[in-house]
Amino acid sequence: MADTAARTVVRMRGRKAYAFSGARPSGTRHPLVATAMVLPLAALLAVVFGGWDAVVTQASSVAVMLGR
Repeated sequence: MADTAARTVVRMRGRKAYAFSGARPSGTRHPLVATAMVLPLAALLAVVFGGWDAVVTQASSVAVMLGR
């Protein structure tokens, strides 16, 4: 258990270095890339399970809320 604190400190130092340099670690994706990966699957599941009406209703509610 005592070794986990030392590893956490080392990891946090590495994250700070990435924050200053602007580079991302190799394990992260840009949010647009993640969205592009998820949307086709979400649309497929909505069609297969009949939830398309719920998706449209939620999207229109969000659009109305953002329009205010």
